[in-house]
Amino acid sequence: MKKRTRARELVLQALYQLDLQGDDFAPDIGDFIREEEEDPDTANFAIKIAKGVVIEIDAIDTMIREIAQNWDIARMAVIDRNILRMATYEIKHLAEIPPKVSINEAIELGKRYSTKNSGAFINGVLDRIKTRVAEEAEEADKAKAEEAGQ
Repeated sequence: MKKRTRARELVLQALYQLDLQGDDFAPDIGDFIREEEEDPDTANFAIKIAKGVVIEIDAIDTMIREIAQNWDIARMAVIDRNILRMATYEIKHLAEIPPKVSINEAIELGKRYSTKNSGAFINGVLDRIKTRVAEEAEEADKAKAEEAGQ
């Protein structure tokens, strides 16, 4: 298994624990991941994403709610919800990872750990998130260019 695929599995496990235990688990995420993974690079990548999701969870959940119309995030399957959170964080904040990679990894996690329909659901939501993030970046670039030109 690839290191980053393994890292994403660890993030999913950590976010699942966070969903079950609540905010009290947040400070323990790094320790949980380190206990589960011997490879420091894999653990560090997983910790980076997991902690990023925890910090950005409100903004991430807002974006997911807006994109996944007619779906209450609290009623989504726990695995699907956390896969969406992880991949949304990657798409929004980790420019070094192509969005297609984040989406494909998320789809595979959904197929492996959730329902038979999860892959298609995750793909649909993340594709729209990818588009929105790209549009927001383009708007921000235009605003910077206009600001610099004045």
